[in-house]
Amino acid sequence: MAQHVTERDVRDIAEYTRIHLDEDEVKQMTVDLNDIIESLKPITEYDLEGVEPTFHPIGSLSNVMREDTEVAGFTQEEALANAPARQDDCFLIPSILGEGGDR
Repeated sequence: MAQHVTERDVRDIAEYTRIHLDEDEVKQMTVDLNDIIESLKPITEYDLEGVEPTFHPIGSLSNVMREDTEVAGFTQEEALANAPARQDDCFLIPSILGEGGDR
């Protein structure tokens, strides 16, 4: 089996992604990654000469999103209508820091 990824590569990737791997895990990950790469080898044997690359599996579909249009938002009264507690024109929420109580 060819060595596509070295243990040094695995350590570099783990360091870059901030994943801690011990020595046994580095060895196993190296084997696993090389097995994965090796399992993809058969697709390199297809004759793709003259085959146009595809960029989307549904062909010429370009944008399925609706037009971005401005719509009227809630009024302040509508936004506060279901608030369990309010003070003046604001939501009144329980404090999560300090002494407690509402803020």
